[in-house]
Amino acid sequence: MAGILDSIRNLFGGGGSTPPQAANEPDSYKDCLIFAEPMPEGGQWRLAGRIVKGEGEAKREQTFIRADIFSNRDEAEAATLRKGRQLIDEQGAELFR
Repeated sequence: MAGILDSIRNLFGGGGSTPPQAANEPDSYKDCLIFAEPMPEGGQWRLAGRIVKGEGEAKREQTFIRADIFSNRDEAEAATLRKGRQLIDEQGAELFR
């Protein structure tokens, strides 16, 4: 049972020995910021990131994690930024509701 709980925690970014690290600079796209935050997993990197729109009290944020796995962090970051742009294009304002 403990193994299953650890797997679930790792899937959602908890319980890992190495916390996700943000990319140096967020990508600005259609009045949003996309942060690539790949998650280390078994010697590889899982696609994960955040999309932020607005500032202060108007700030909205959406986190996303996908099943895609990459052999190095740079590939995972590039794919995360592409996926973030795709989500913004496809969902627009609905992304933050």
